[in-house]
Amino acid sequence: MSKRDYYEILEVSKDASPEELKKAYRKQAIKFHPDKNPGKKDAEEKFKEAAEAYEVLSDPNKRQRYDQFGHAGAGNGGFGGGSMNMEDIFSHFGDIFGGGGGNDPFSSFFGGGGGGRRGKTVNRGSNLRVKVKLTLEEIAHGVEKKIKVNKYLSCNTCKGTGAKGGSSYSTCSTCRGSGHVSRVTSTFLGQMQTTQTCPNCGGEGQIIVDKCTDCAGNGVVKGEEVISMQIPAGVSEGMQLSMGGKGNAAARGGVAGDLLIQIEEVAHERFERDGNNLLYEHYISFSEAALGSNAEIPTLDGKVKIKIDPGTQSGKVLRLRGKGLSSINGYEGKGDLLISILIWTPKTLTKEEKSMLEKLGNSDNFHPTPGTHDKNIFSRMKNLFEQ
Repeated sequence: MSKRDYYEILEVSKDASPEELKKAYRKQAIKFHPDKNPGKKDAEEKFKEAAEAYEVLSDPNKRQRYDQFGHAGAGNGGFGGGSMNMEDIFSHFGDIFGGGGGNDPFSSFFGGGGGGRRGKTVNRGSNLRVKVKLTLEEIAHGVEKKIKVNKYLSCNTCKGTGAKGGSSYSTCSTCRGSGHVSRVTSTFLGQMQTTQTCPNCGGEGQIIVDKCTDCAGNGVVKGEEVISMQIPAGVSEGMQLSMGGKGNAAARGGVAGDLLIQIEEVAHERFERDGNNLLYEHYISFSEAALGSNAEIPTLDGKVKIKIDPGTQSGKVLRLRGKGLSSINGYEGKGDLLISILIWTPKTLTKEEKSMLEKLGNSDNFHPTPGTHDKNIFSRMKNLFEQ
């Protein structure tokens, strides 16, 4: 099932300002908040969908890639296609939800349900960056790649909790499980209350009584994972894709980081890439140029036949439409294959060949007579690229 347009989800225009995006997301989040829609799975999915849309559009770089390339350019979004839980979302957008305690707009709107829970710190794993090399053939058609990544994995022994047996926890006595502590100080303006992360439990709201021996209470261990990724057709050198949740695992059951995939193109032995167009040089003999001929030209999808007209000049460019590369997601269609015809001049000749060419050289038809229709090769190439 294809994803909905992020602007459509938030009900904003494509030129919406950051403040308009923030306001629109807040509206959608309140509308589909699980506390307001208990037991309604579709509302929860729309709540996560709105969070994913805002996560991409609120980031200028991700928004630019999304505007240009759609969902493939933005990767899977920060939430890996809606797999985040509620705490993940609240931890990402504390400025919108207000964090825990009395500053949480949802706390007052929904009667405080879960407000304390949202104040807890949710650990987040770091992102990983990998480079993936692709051939032009793979770029043309899209490809599934499997790579082995060294990373932090969730500890199997304690299921990522960090606690021996997975249940050796006690509620933090300092914050009483809320993950934060408040302090009231007197100033010349009166009493002021400040809230900060609990220094005893680090904002988690609980303390490990008996740590897991395999991960030393961290909930993560070093290991490796084989990750399968689907690279869409039309990517280019330097483009970065992302896979949500495929980075380093987070300590004690937090949110895993993302896997950032940087594209590297492998140089092709026959073609040169220019945007979505492919450039190819085809050499012909002098006689083929003068008399005309047929030729087989390689493409990324197999060979095709072309006709070379009599009197073809060196540097003439033939265009095979649609034989180039697809734009990412197909928004701009396919590029073309541009074939530059070059006449091969022999470097060594026999006496007989020299004699024949000397006789031909005296003919008027063999004297160069360039006209206004025979433009310089660079001008012709420039005109083709500007079309």
